[in-house]
Amino acid sequence: MEPSTCVEDGYTVIVQKSRKITVTGDEPVICGNFKCGEPGKVVLTFDNQTSMKKRETMRKKRVISTRPLSYFLINHRCNFLTKPSHTHTHTSLVKITMASGTDKSQSTAITNGVEAATISKRKVALITGITGQDGSYLTELLLDKGYEVHGLIRRSSNFNTQRINHIYIDPHNTHKARMKLHYADLTDASSLRRWMDTISPDEIYNLAAQSHVAVSFEIPDYTADVVATGSLRLLEALRSHITTSGRTHVKYYQAGSSEMFGSTPPPQSEDTPFHPRSPYAASKCAAHWYTVNYREAYGIFACNGILFNHESPRRGENFVTRKITRAVGRIKIGLQSKLFLGNLQASRDWGFAGDYVEAMWLMLQQDKPDDYVVATEESHTVEEFLEKAFGYVGLNWKDHVEIDKRYFRPAEVDNLKGDSSKARKVLGWKPKVGFEQLVKMMVDEDVEFAKREKVLVDAGYMDAQQQP
Repeated sequence: MEPSTCVEDGYTVIVQKSRKITVTGDEPVICGNFKCGEPGKVVLTFDNQTSMKKRETMRKKRVISTRPLSYFLINHRCNFLTKPSHTHTHTSLVKITMASGTDKSQSTAITNGVEAATISKRKVALITGITGQDGSYLTELLLDKGYEVHGLIRRSSNFNTQRINHIYIDPHNTHKARMKLHYADLTDASSLRRWMDTISPDEIYNLAAQSHVAVSFEIPDYTADVVATGSLRLLEALRSHITTSGRTHVKYYQAGSSEMFGSTPPPQSEDTPFHPRSPYAASKCAAHWYTVNYREAYGIFACNGILFNHESPRRGENFVTRKITRAVGRIKIGLQSKLFLGNLQASRDWGFAGDYVEAMWLMLQQDKPDDYVVATEESHTVEEFLEKAFGYVGLNWKDHVEIDKRYFRPAEVDNLKGDSSKARKVLGWKPKVGFEQLVKMMVDEDVEFAKREKVLVDAGYMDAQQQP
């Protein structure tokens, strides 16, 4: 019988003859008959005549299943073959199936011995802040790549899952539900550790934060507790999980912010000194250095993504870009007449959130952990954003915008413009959506939103006078 080959997720399984297969991959494997292989190639053998007593001894040593070879689990980092009853969410299913392209005679021969092995190894991701703008786009990306996604959400009296409702599947539908939500909070260390051990993720994306800069001046204690200390709690939960489980392959992504650069002149790169100008920015700096410390002290694969401003139609309505496009839609439809803003000369490097989450994922696919700036390398003022947004629907922003001093920050950040040359070179990443396309995308969505609101207003279900 000619060898049959199946390649999937970095492993090559070659059936050579009955009761013997060759496994080629990046990880060492401990397998049947106590055969141990180094990264590269190992030969796995199985004797169907092995006594039940001996099988049980081997099972206890966690080297081989007591079942026939037709059904195994390979734990791709703990490096052993184990019995199906020992499965956890981090293990990878190895199902022995017939190799594609085999004829009927080959099929009989293979079935009587060892069939060609197809390894289905689904990665597991844990996302904090899954209900936010970035969390929703990242979840879509990971699901498209075949991941199983777990998100941590805070308890609230109001549902706050509208950004992920379109991809939510009831967990009772076990064959389709690859996104699962769990209650936890970055202020609650016990919940973080519990879900870390229960989910056993391969990749962790820490996106959760009190992320509004202006609001951080109003609630600085809470901002620091969630953004700074919350990140430390999550890192410590990961460190403890790795120590007790031996799962050293787990990778961690920490969401940074261009606000950390603050008053440092542009362009800002990975080597630019931080000069934070808000409690939010200072807290992000702390989270950044916690991540670096845990990487250097404990050898954890931990990356910082210093992402410059990234927007989308899913952006929160109290962020300036979405506040503008929401007003444009309502003014165009006749539901609003005025828009109140603060500093129109603040300049930002604005990109599309859907592009930026790809950079997050790429960071965790590298061989070594590192920190990366993600930016478009273009900077535009709030006034430029107004001109593009209002002009796109045939309006003059000066007829509708008024300055309100309450929207000025105690300490302003005048100009942020990123240098993302490292991410472009190492990760092969670059933005796909430009500034003008981004503005139009957001305005189009909010004009349609305003039309739906108009229906409610005309039907008497909403008061249009709620806005000036």
